[in-house]
Amino acid sequence: MLEIYPGELEVEAIFSRWYAWGAKRNFGAWVTFVGTVRAEGGIEALSFDIYEPLLRSWFDGWQQRAQEVGAVVRMAHSRGNVPVHTSSYMAAVFSPRRRVALELLEAFVEDFKANAPIWKYDVRNGERIYAKDRSQPLAGSGLLDL
Repeated sequence: MLEIYPGELEVEAIFSRWYAWGAKRNFGAWVTFVGTVRAEGGIEALSFDIYEPLLRSWFDGWQQRAQEVGAVVRMAHSRGNVPVHTSSYMAAVFSPRRRVALELLEAFVEDFKANAPIWKYDVRNGERIYAKDRSQPLAGSGLLDL
């Protein structure tokens, strides 16, 4: 349940759809995280490139890990430009138990930040500039490691 969208995320629409999905499956808990582009360093937006096959593989590993504890992970991410004060990332964990959902979401978001194959660019005056200081090198990524 990985969703990729062009530009900023429509948080309310995604949240509502996920809520309805979880309610139909009788989960006792679901925890969400919404990442928002901050206004810092004079940027007008962040821009994202995604290597989808690698991201899907990474996400499938997390989905399997979640299933082992009776949970489900969902994620939405932007591709392209996302203006400041809008969202580029949403994640949720659905679980029969609160503690499982809370702990799994924290681990998922931290691993996402360190290992997801998504490259960030600052947008200033309409120009995309690779944001090396906001990006994490990916082990074994070869040429994809800018």
